[in-house]
Amino acid sequence: MGPLQITDAVRETSFAIHKYHGPGHLEKIYENALANRLRKAGHKVQQQFPLTVYDEDEAVLGEYYADLLVDEILIVELKATKTIAPEHVAQVFGYLKSSGMEHGVLVNFGAPKLQIKKYILTSYRDSSPGRLLTSLAIFASSVVGLICRS
Repeated sequence: MGPLQITDAVRETSFAIHKYHGPGHLEKIYENALANRLRKAGHKVQQQFPLTVYDEDEAVLGEYYADLLVDEILIVELKATKTIAPEHVAQVFGYLKSSGMEHGVLVNFGAPKLQIKKYILTSYRDSSPGRLLTSLAIFASSVVGLICRS
């Protein structure tokens, strides 16, 4: 299964969770629900997946933890806030850079409408010899159009 199909599974499962539970729970409840339902659907899900941050000289600077790693290729960061903020996007970007993975999803269960954004980290070389640039592409950057009211 590729990252787009896994993203679809996360999106559909998140919507079902939001429809059933609605907003108002702590982030950990949504994390456990999403992990549970994705596992039941046959996905490999690791919760609180550790990501080590290295400096340019390979010194370990510390660790942080992505909420979910699905099928070893998709990082899922969950929120339970009024809306997605720029710092949430920066957090996903940091996770992708630290892990070396390309695909991440940010899901916010705290709003009246489920919010979900998919990000792809791409690397490319510019015209300068050996210079590697990284950019974050927003693959799908819209609020899920389905309204979920409890």
